[in-house]
Amino acid sequence: MKSIVIHAAKDLRIEEQTAQAPGPGQVQIAMAAGGICGSDLHYFNHGGFGDIRIKEPMVLGHEVSGHITALGAGVTGLNVGQLVAISPSRPCKNCTYCDAALYNHCLNMRFYGSAMPFPHIQGAFRQVLVADASQCAPADGLSAGEAAMAEPLAVCLHAVNRAGPLVGKSVLVTGCGPIGILSILAARRAGADLIVATDLSAFTLGMAQTAGADVVINMANDAEGLTEYTANKGTFDVLFECSGAAVALAGAVPAMRPGGTIVQLGLGGDMTVPMQAMTAKELSLKGSFRFHEEFHTGVSLMQKGLIDVKPFITQTFPLDQAVEAFEIAGDRSCAMKAQIDFSAS
Repeated sequence: MKSIVIHAAKDLRIEEQTAQAPGPGQVQIAMAAGGICGSDLHYFNHGGFGDIRIKEPMVLGHEVSGHITALGAGVTGLNVGQLVAISPSRPCKNCTYCDAALYNHCLNMRFYGSAMPFPHIQGAFRQVLVADASQCAPADGLSAGEAAMAEPLAVCLHAVNRAGPLVGKSVLVTGCGPIGILSILAARRAGADLIVATDLSAFTLGMAQTAGADVVINMANDAEGLTEYTANKGTFDVLFECSGAAVALAGAVPAMRPGGTIVQLGLGGDMTVPMQAMTAKELSLKGSFRFHEEFHTGVSLMQKGLIDVKPFITQTFPLDQAVEAFEIAGDRSCAMKAQIDFSAS
């Protein structure tokens, strides 16, 4: 089988590897679609992010779907030929955090395509994948591309859980890449009333409008665009900070209502936080990291037509054009979510 392997920054190769048979409790999957994530792009463009660096060749990818080709012993509830979304989250179910049902903080997490541990956890951008049956969410009725969007959608559903009740709330989303766009969809589904989105790109802000944002503000052209929301100590109950840029967080704080909640999703390295202004407004700052049970929920919401991700899959490339796919995936003038079609070559 062919796999997409990163060796160093800008050194992405399509390599032959050996496919495996499923063991007990596992399934073998012919990969269908894979979405290129921001972390994949960091590995491709920079060889890592922060202190996390590539130290050995690593198969990339964790936003994937495919069709089951074989069932291991003891597997029930899944069928050969069935389309499944595959959660990249594989907690050990044995550590102190798993015992507390904090699976996303597992001490021995095996998350596809991660250079955090060494040896690295190999990813899912391969033609044939063996996964635990528990990772597979039946995606009947969805396209392979939609099913592969379950992972970033789960990230945003987890963030909405972290934010608390959103019915009737005013929400600000800073940064309109894929996570920002899916946060808009998730926040609206959770009952948010006013949703305002900011970014520096006309293309991404157009995507935010498609996602249902009530107001979009291009901060590159209108640096004071949030000023009207700062009256009477602020407007927004919740901020989903999806850019990872310190300037976005600092610019949003004056528009937050006292007692509001900031949920930080964007990962851009360490940030300077306007602590005094946040303290004076009694703002709560919450991190949001990955997901667990929200993965299956995201698939269900898409199957029911309650969340539509199709407009945000902007490019699909065959496997043999993986390098071109990675080169365009981060271009926010034309790409929202670029995917790879593993069935095409």
